[in-house]
Amino acid sequence: MGPAESLSLRHYGASPGSHSHDHFQILLGLSGALDLEVDGRGVRVAPGGGCVIAPGDRHDFESSRGSVCLVLDSAHPDWAQCVNPRRTTTLPADALPLAHYLASALQQGRPLAQTHGPALLLEACLGGTHPHIPQLHTERRRTIDWPALRQWAAQQWHRDLTVADLAARVHLSPSQFAARCREDQGQSAMAWLRSQRLAQARMLRVTGMAVAEVARRTGYRSPSALTAALRRFDA
Repeated sequence: MGPAESLSLRHYGASPGSHSHDHFQILLGLSGALDLEVDGRGVRVAPGGGCVIAPGDRHDFESSRGSVCLVLDSAHPDWAQCVNPRRTTTLPADALPLAHYLASALQQGRPLAQTHGPALLLEACLGGTHPHIPQLHTERRRTIDWPALRQWAAQQWHRDLTVADLAARVHLSPSQFAARCREDQGQSAMAWLRSQRLAQARMLRVTGMAVAEVARRTGYRSPSALTAALRRFDA
């Protein structure tokens, strides 16, 4: 095992924000489902699946119900052979039992797992000369269902809805959601949020609903704040 290799068992949950490494990061799914987003492209790592994040790839993760992965941080150049978008994310038959064994060995503090595990995983995942794990950033970009997001937001105006709430709804970090909003909608995430709130308020006003009630339902702090927003919109 080289000095830059480290094997660990990790539990994933809410997004911590995007980051990058100067080494390969190999994730092998043991339980739960882990959604990753790298440079606007995503993939799901389910039990028995895996992915390789290349050095320098900025990435983020989200697991709504929790996920456990065996994670190898490695600078070994042979992991570059596992970068192949034509391969599926299913692990080779001999890699999955090995991943489970190494996870158990790590939990029990067996030193040989850390010493020899990285090399064994590389051999199993390469399968001799054929790579099995695709590079994450070559996967298809995760789409945002904007109509569904609008419908969901329309039911949330009674609370202080934020950009972070919208990002969590579509399993992205706030910064990634902001970038996607500019690309897909042509405006900042905050501007999109304000426009959706105001559109809902205008729709309710057209029905004849009182300004005070509309303000309450759409989260404006007062009827006068709603009136001022509507005037700015119509100006």
